[in-house]
Amino acid sequence: MNELALSRRAFMIGAASFAAAALAGCSSEGTGASPASDVTAPDAPAGSPDPEINERVASVLSAAVAYDDGSCNPIGCSSTLFVAAGWHVFEGLYELDLHTYRTELGLAAEIPLQVSDLEYEVTLREGAVFSDGSPLTVNDVCNAFTRNKESDFYAPLLSFIQSVEAKDASTVSFKLAFPMGTLLQERLALVRIFPAAQTDEELNTLPIGSGPWRYDTIDAADGGFITFVPNPHYEGAFPATCERMEWAVATDDEARTQLLCDGQVVCAEAAPEVMADQITESGAVVDYVPGMNVPFLMFNCEKPPFDDARVRQALLYALDVDGMIGRVMAGHARPATSLLPDYFRGYHRAATVYSYDPERARALLAEAGAADLTLTLRVNDNWVRLLAESVVGDWNAVGVTAEVVYLDQTALFADISEPPKKKQVLPFDAVLCPGDPSRFGNDPDLIMNWWYGSNVWTLARSCWAYSKEFDTLADLLQEARAVSDENEQQRLWNQCYDLIAAEAPLYPLFHRETATAYFEGRLSGYDPISATGLLFLGTTPMKESDPI
Repeated sequence: MNELALSRRAFMIGAASFAAAALAGCSSEGTGASPASDVTAPDAPAGSPDPEINERVASVLSAAVAYDDGSCNPIGCSSTLFVAAGWHVFEGLYELDLHTYRTELGLAAEIPLQVSDLEYEVTLREGAVFSDGSPLTVNDVCNAFTRNKESDFYAPLLSFIQSVEAKDASTVSFKLAFPMGTLLQERLALVRIFPAAQTDEELNTLPIGSGPWRYDTIDAADGGFITFVPNPHYEGAFPATCERMEWAVATDDEARTQLLCDGQVVCAEAAPEVMADQITESGAVVDYVPGMNVPFLMFNCEKPPFDDARVRQALLYALDVDGMIGRVMAGHARPATSLLPDYFRGYHRAATVYSYDPERARALLAEAGAADLTLTLRVNDNWVRLLAESVVGDWNAVGVTAEVVYLDQTALFADISEPPKKKQVLPFDAVLCPGDPSRFGNDPDLIMNWWYGSNVWTLARSCWAYSKEFDTLADLLQEARAVSDENEQQRLWNQCYDLIAAEAPLYPLFHRETATAYFEGRLSGYDPISATGLLFLGTTPMKESDPI
């Protein structure tokens, strides 16, 4: 991250210190804003050099988000939209700083206390309260971990937990199935805590957390709004900074950009590279942060000829990824040389790198008996649709004919998310879709387990779980988790990267820089992150472009 981004991040700490005070001086100029009159705030903005500072704070923080997928239920939440919303509504025992990927204290009062090699205790901070006023208890924590361990997406990521129990009224005891070393706190940060008393219906419609904001209304369909109001009981490091936060759901690039350029929102995620000039002409800035927001190709590994790794390799070698990056991404991406980008910790250049090689692609197709291949490509109807023409054109150049079907996120996976019955083959050939597991963390074990663990991605979707190579990868990952020596762990991870690249059941084309557009002077203490999603903890909206 560059020096400017670091300086902004440092300033966020200062912004957070007066955030609650800013609430006291919020005006009501925002449309539909509902004042949070019951919020308790300090008497004065600590350390503020400007006595009129509160008069300059806007009442509403408005933003445009690019995704409309998934459920607000925090149990096993994989939705790009609601993972980001959850950063503001829920707390975990530990919080992952998405600017540095370091863990910080959340609901935990201290780092885990090691009782033995496979047992740890976590003490809760005193006085934690949910936004409905009910106390947050050890039982709530145990319930949240138990429910998440049973979820499809999170179960493989929490498989290290053998049991979680209440030791006493303030202490949670974790017994591990195997050592987790330095990854323990990061993985504990995955689980968001909610009241055990909430029903499934409540969790699916308006869940409650202990974070600085609480959901007010949720309409996550394209064109809808998610609205938040302050949690009056929050006493953490990043209190809400104004009366209301509103997220406009706008999946269309042009619509989202127009909301920003017209001044209806002060921040928009996934700023399209082709509209960067229009954005800057409106007075906003576009920040590009290297991240892992990848477009990936996923193949039906149980359907011939895609069950042959040579065919999957050929379809990747056929692609002129550098050309795509130049034409569609305006250079704001790097070709994949491994599953991880080369600026992530634990990176290893894979033994198989898919540089543009049409001749090799033709040869592999011929070897596999698929020289005249015809396929259907499902494409997620969001920013990756811009890549589809290039993908199909490059495939056509090596003798592969592809029909493109554009589908929204829900329809894309609707009929391929249940494991097939015996002798049943799921109804697809290949999928082009974006993904970014780094919003949960950037440790290699988590990222590899997200797409290649024993979950919906491999048991359904790619159907790669039924191969012997899947079993080999699972054994390597398990062995890597159990070792305490970092060099040995890296050696095992490197074998995993090599296997994943060679097999390519699902594989990235490039690692995209995350582009966020915003009016810099209207958001004091704002620092875009590299992961998908918007993060406004410690950010204060301003009435005019006059920074604090």
